[in-house]
Amino acid sequence: MLTRVPLRAAIGVATTLLASSLAIAARADDASPWQRDGHSAVRLLAGSRSGAVLLGGIAIQLQQGWKTYWRSPGDSGVPPRFDFSKSDNVEAVTVMWPAPLKFNDGAGGHSIGYHNQIVLPLRIVAKAADKPVTLRAEINYAVCEKLCIPVEASAELGFNSVASTEDANLRAALDTVPKPANIGDPNPLTIRDVKRDGATKVTVDVVTPDARDVNLFVEGPTPDWALPIPAPVEQSPPGVKRFSFELDGLPPGAKPDGAALKFTLVGPEKSYEFNTNLQ
Repeated sequence: MLTRVPLRAAIGVATTLLASSLAIAARADDASPWQRDGHSAVRLLAGSRSGAVLLGGIAIQLQQGWKTYWRSPGDSGVPPRFDFSKSDNVEAVTVMWPAPLKFNDGAGGHSIGYHNQIVLPLRIVAKAADKPVTLRAEINYAVCEKLCIPVEASAELGFNSVASTEDANLRAALDTVPKPANIGDPNPLTIRDVKRDGATKVTVDVVTPDARDVNLFVEGPTPDWALPIPAPVEQSPPGVKRFSFELDGLPPGAKPDGAALKFTLVGPEKSYEFNTNLQ
């Protein structure tokens, strides 16, 4: 028996199917395929195409119990490395780092990084705003449980969508990146003071509404500075959580006097970055 379908209904079904196909295609175009190893997966995300400055991301998924590292890994670990030099129509790429966690490294120290999943936002500057942009990334990172395993991956993604399906994810990741701040700012969570304590020790006074869930990290002026993670001081002034660290891990010949230090202050809801020259 032959069933006749009204033309208007047939057009409606076809339109719905076409819209669904286009949505699926757009979603696929806004993220590269997952590159998987035994304990993690990585891919690129593309935000909406608008102007010469684009927002993208590197998404990393980690198996339960496994971790990866921040740009400064702490007492042990390997920082991720990214190479975007083979991209098309890309002038520069800046990796932005969400606020990290501190965790035991299994050797009596602490490492700095992420677990479960993380999106590292990317600020991408196109050479020409009116030409196609293709981001190609060589990604090298390490995943650790009790032992660390190096991972190498390659990913490629074009920025084609006027309204990307990944925009919300990328904005959410961007919100977790520590905000720039100045020492002494009147925020509820802030660094009040940084000072030398003798020749080799630095103390940092932090004002915080909840001292239990605050971490402080410090970086030197170049990646080859390997300063220790600031440790909480038991006896702190009223209303202050004091941290201290030794001026260890400097490159050969480097002097701490006047060095440009970056502090990342991470609280349960807010996080900030402070830059100062050590006096």
